[in-house]
Amino acid sequence: MARSRDPPKLPKQQLLILSLCRFAEPIAFTSPEMIESFNVPKNKVARWAGITSAAFSLSQALTGIFWGRASDRFGRKPVILVAMLCTMLACLLFGFSRSLAWAIIVRSLSGAVNGNIGVLRTTVAEMVPQKELQPTAFSVMPLVWTIGGILGPSLGGALASPAARYPGTFGNSRFFNDYPFALPNLVASLFFLVGLSAGFLFLKETLETKKHQHDYGRVLGKALIRPFKNTNRADWHDRDEQSRSLLKRSRIPSNPTANDDSDALANPQAVKQAPSLYREVFTRQSSINLLVYTLLALHTIAYDQLLPIFMHYPRQENRATNPRVKLPFKFSGGFGIDSDRIGLLFTAYGACGMLIQFLAFPPIARHFGVLNCLKVVTIIFPVAYILTPFTALLPSQLMQQTGMFAIMFLKCWGSIFAFPCITILLTNSASSLRILGTLNGISTSVSALGRAAGPAIGGWTFSLGVDHDYLITPWWTLAVFAILGVVPVWWLLEMDGFGGGDETDSGFEDDEVLLPNEDDMPKSDPIDTANVSPEQAGGENAIVTEENLEPAKQLSKTLSHDGVNRRVSSPVSAENQ
Repeated sequence: MARSRDPPKLPKQQLLILSLCRFAEPIAFTSPEMIESFNVPKNKVARWAGITSAAFSLSQALTGIFWGRASDRFGRKPVILVAMLCTMLACLLFGFSRSLAWAIIVRSLSGAVNGNIGVLRTTVAEMVPQKELQPTAFSVMPLVWTIGGILGPSLGGALASPAARYPGTFGNSRFFNDYPFALPNLVASLFFLVGLSAGFLFLKETLETKKHQHDYGRVLGKALIRPFKNTNRADWHDRDEQSRSLLKRSRIPSNPTANDDSDALANPQAVKQAPSLYREVFTRQSSINLLVYTLLALHTIAYDQLLPIFMHYPRQENRATNPRVKLPFKFSGGFGIDSDRIGLLFTAYGACGMLIQFLAFPPIARHFGVLNCLKVVTIIFPVAYILTPFTALLPSQLMQQTGMFAIMFLKCWGSIFAFPCITILLTNSASSLRILGTLNGISTSVSALGRAAGPAIGGWTFSLGVDHDYLITPWWTLAVFAILGVVPVWWLLEMDGFGGGDETDSGFEDDEVLLPNEDDMPKSDPIDTANVSPEQAGGENAIVTEENLEPAKQLSKTLSHDGVNRRVSSPVSAENQ
């Protein structure tokens, strides 16, 4: 009797391990105080901080596709671990910066080796292909980033320049006097080590062509936790593993590459008609998603970088009598508040983002659909940007900060919804799981171009607006980009993705194997179970009988569903389904 299928569940343990791998990156410490320590004039700090940030993003743009292609070839897990190790080393080198040139070079190196953004998204997509679970799954990584983004500045502010801050403990340390920003980066490296250890020992490979290979890291991880596991439960788990292994061997050819090659030789016309990688990646829907994603990254990152500069900029006094002020559009000045107050506002902003991300986004996105949510929230950005400069006209600092936080809260809803929505839409627009890593690598590269261009445009227009007393210039420029980003959203379609509906699960809750559709497999003679050799059964110790093959046949029929057609070995364009 065939076992009834359980409803799909989130692979919570694997998402937790991915979160540990992701958590260290936003903690890595970067501070305007470091730029100031290189004897940069205060009025130039914002410019050089923007250049340092742009160097990171541009380098990331150059290597994003490489990391995505590498993950498609070598697997998600090894690429994640290698990128984490390289990022940790770059983080350490940045902490030992003693000149502006060295800091920019190291930040460029850090961007070049920081290839995990797209690979992590790909891994989540392969773990959770079901559309009803995607809002929750794809909100985990942004939530982790938000938490790390709150902890990072706090940790960095407390640990930077320890010899000056804590003279009783570190005052006599020549090391911390010579390298005042080393300590926060050393602490960040410890978080990287935790993520590396968790990933090496427990993270499962999700790439279809690599997921069944022997993983020495997980073998070691299982050995380490075996004393703490329930023995009976482990025995049942091992039996299930053996059954699934038998099922896999009975359904999947032992040498798929050889089969593919023989099919290609038998039908050379099929090879000529096979779509190129370029055509597979840049489908119409994927291209529109990439455009929306780039514009979104451009204006949101630029806004977040300009906001603390705007709030810290001195107030413009005596506007009523100042001949250079012509309200409502010609005025200048900011709030004139210190970094502690700005940090408090951003901490509250991050806390609101966490609540929206985890409590509001998943149920709302499931109810209304991610595309409908994206269409609504993209309208929020130009409204927020247009209103931002006018907060400087409010009569008191309390009213200014209250009005600014209200706009920040509005923009928070937009950002928290927009990025996971566009990530889900981009993932589901992929024509095949085989090129999903490459597609996410390309998205990392093009969005990095937006993240590099945004702060540069924002910084330049802010300086221009201040010089000519038109403070609206940078904010309304960003509003124009936001409006441009609204238009292609209405050309998007919500594709089916790879989940195949409610009945198909990802296989990561209980390690089930998603098998190819029966119709797509090479036709062969029925299996004669009486004459199956040990080698055909998968090894000398394997025993194949009609009794233990029956569950495999039943399960293979259950898994023969349209949703599993879109897999690695048989890419199908989403637009043609």
